[in-house]
Amino acid sequence: MVKSRKDWLELMCRIADPVLSALGEGRLHAELPVEKPSREMYAHLEAFARTLSGMAPWLELEGLTGEEGDLQRKYRKLALRGIDLATDPASPDFMNFTEGYGQSLVDAAYLAYALLRAPHALLDPLDARVRRNLAARLIETRKFTPFPINWLFFSAIVEAALCLMGEEWILPPVARAVDSFEKWYVGDGMYGDGEFFHMDYYNSYAIHPMYVDLLRTFAPHVPAYAELLPKVLKRASRYAAIEERLISPEGTYPMTGRSLTYRFGAFQALAHAALQENLPEGLSYAQVRCGISAVMERTVAGGMFDEKGFLKVGVIGSQPSLGEHYICVGSVYMCMQAFLPLGLAPAHPFWSAPDEAWTNKKIWEGIDLPCDEAVDE
Repeated sequence: MVKSRKDWLELMCRIADPVLSALGEGRLHAELPVEKPSREMYAHLEAFARTLSGMAPWLELEGLTGEEGDLQRKYRKLALRGIDLATDPASPDFMNFTEGYGQSLVDAAYLAYALLRAPHALLDPLDARVRRNLAARLIETRKFTPFPINWLFFSAIVEAALCLMGEEWILPPVARAVDSFEKWYVGDGMYGDGEFFHMDYYNSYAIHPMYVDLLRTFAPHVPAYAELLPKVLKRASRYAAIEERLISPEGTYPMTGRSLTYRFGAFQALAHAALQENLPEGLSYAQVRCGISAVMERTVAGGMFDEKGFLKVGVIGSQPSLGEHYICVGSVYMCMQAFLPLGLAPAHPFWSAPDEAWTNKKIWEGIDLPCDEAVDE
């Protein structure tokens, strides 16, 4: 049963440990199952970066004690060791930041995003050699021109991490992402993914969380971004409300659009809004915790793990046909983004408030609730 902070923590570590432990010993390339030869060059950075991005707020949290504090120290060490081995050309687990059609840019961005989410835990302890290697790997991804879709945020997030690191950064990738998505906003908390709207979860997988954090990073440098941030936060808050309403009374959600095998990573935007205390009025932390918990519980019950503890491709168990051509085992570690609220302290209402049914569960139990309303600019 997935109900409490302890349950979330156990599940997060169960997912993350095979990746981070193997990488910490320089054997992730040897152990990660890669069932598609065409994805061999990408899978390891996918698994590592997506795992670290989801864990980062928890790694950054100060003041943890006891068993949870011990776990955090363990995974902080593994994360730092992983950053070193992933970016050192002499490492047996050196990862691909340059080869192929651009997938490396995507996952370099999730590694960069982990740095934005946990600068004190993941950047401050790095020695000069590792920082040089890390910066060099991120800079190398500038060779890729992102597709004019959510990929624009990947180039921009790389620049945000370089800015945070005190490296030379460039504005055009950031400006292109901001300018494009302002044009592609279609209303009521929804962005088109490119010129057209797609009925999928990419507003959650990338667009809302990255847009908010991109503006937060560059607001001190670009006054127009500071002015834009409240509007983008309002949109993200509305989208969080929509996501919470997608959770059925049974803990399922609509299976529509691309990348469904990212499982409960589909709720990154809702988790991110909770982490940043940007939930809309009337949506409680307890509702969000219980709703996402129900999705996790339903998903885990269907079987997520292979015999070595790595994830399977699917939503419930192994469903490889649900995975697009770009999906492999490394890709599905995107589910880790649902664990962002572990970056909130145990005493925060997200964890301390009594259980509360989520919106769909309340309505289908006959509870009378206020009507839902679209949000205008």
